Amino acid sequence: MAGKVKLDEIDHQILDMLIENTRTPFTDIAKKLLISAGTVHVRVKKMEEAGIIRGSSLTLDYVQLGYAFIAYVGIFLEKTHQTKFVMERLEQIPNVTIAHITTGKFNIFCKIRARDTNHAKNIIFMIDDIDGINRTETMISLEESFNDKKRLMHMIFNEL
Repeated sequence: MAGKVKLDEIDHQILDMLIENTRTPFTDIAKKLLISAGTVHVRVKKMEEAGIIRGSSLTLDYVQLGYAFIAYVGIFLEKTHQTKFVMERLEQIPNVTIAHITTGKFNIFCKIRARDTNHAKNIIFMIDDIDGINRTETMISLEESFNDKKRLMHMIFNEL
């Protein structure tokens, strides 16, 4: 965890550049920071081993790929002990991109991506058919105004 590894200014600068673009070559980072690419590699490896950096991600333009429809599905379970079973079934539906076990109104809250309303209906019906689900409640996203983790990442690393 972050508490076990002490990050210095160079580590912070490396992280800032990787947050902006995870595909930035280590040689480019090294040139900007006036250090060797080997040093960048060693420091990134150290942060990976500490669990601060976990892989890198690919950002897709879902609209360009024909998956512009987003809905959020709140799931009510028959019994809470079915949570693990239901989560395992949700994970088998590729269109369910995020699922959270929650407190409050729903037992599980998830995000789905679909081509259109008819496709979303079929996905929601698949979710409804999972044993242990009592009922669902769906909210359609009219527009994704922003989806940006970079600001939070910068803030967290600046606090370290």
